[in-house]
Amino acid sequence: MSEQKTSLKGVIILLITAIIWGASFVSQSVGAKSVEPFTFMAVRTLIGATFLLPFIIVRDKISEKNMTKEQLFIRKRQNTKTIFYGILIGIFLACATNLQQFAFDYSTAGKIAFITAIYMFFVPFAGLFMKKKIPLLTWICVFIGFIGLYLLCFKNEENFVMNKGDVLTIICALFFTGQILLIERFAKKSDGIKLSCVEFYTAGIISFILMLIFNHPQLDKILECAPSILYSGIMSCGVAYTLQIVGQKYCEATVACLIMCMESVFAVLSAAIFLHEMLTPREITGCAVMFMAIVISQIGDSIHQKKLIE
Repeated sequence: MSEQKTSLKGVIILLITAIIWGASFVSQSVGAKSVEPFTFMAVRTLIGATFLLPFIIVRDKISEKNMTKEQLFIRKRQNTKTIFYGILIGIFLACATNLQQFAFDYSTAGKIAFITAIYMFFVPFAGLFMKKKIPLLTWICVFIGFIGLYLLCFKNEENFVMNKGDVLTIICALFFTGQILLIERFAKKSDGIKLSCVEFYTAGIISFILMLIFNHPQLDKILECAPSILYSGIMSCGVAYTLQIVGQKYCEATVACLIMCMESVFAVLSAAIFLHEMLTPREITGCAVMFMAIVISQIGDSIHQKKLIE
């Protein structure tokens, strides 16, 4: 597998992604109190996909006016591939997000955020099997970032005792690993917005079927947490996951993981800003350690790319 370069453009896009996800983490937790997991995920992802659809239709209608028959044929072939790629990624996303949402019934938000971030280790390990060279400094940064997440997500009095929710979250992290690696592989071959839309419709349809089988959806309950579902659907799915696909075009997967894990930092900062929750010294230290890991990883990746060019 060829080496993926990381650019400042990709870093900025993924940081914006992490900010949106961080704010959305609270809405997921709130939604879990009113709506069953499959119901929340079905409504959320279908809203995200439907949010993107009008933009795609209008954009294609405008662009096709200046396209030749050959260009239209090429786009049609690309669309077919995008649908296949999107369905594959959507299956992984459906498994990951539903497992994570179920975990809220058994574990705390902090532990779920921390354990989900294990994909920071899973992604580079998987990369080794695909013959990707991961610089030593990047591994060190992943470890430093993990320490920062621990300081951020766990309180002093909490003990790490595994429960059902934690096990579900570990499996969730494995599926997120697959989703990240698939995006790295297919993003450059596809239209990012279309790929994202197909991904959400796939995840949404899977969640909808599971909702009908295992849940008892109630309209009043859904409307009760409508703000949480709308934010999670439009911003977290429609906007942020699309930005993830675009951002990963310009960012190596392991470095991308470190940046996206900043969602935990932004979740804490969002709570401090909007809910007036005070940051503890431990949480501030965790944020600083996470930020330091990302800065060092960027320096290390730049050095690694220069060596490859030389």
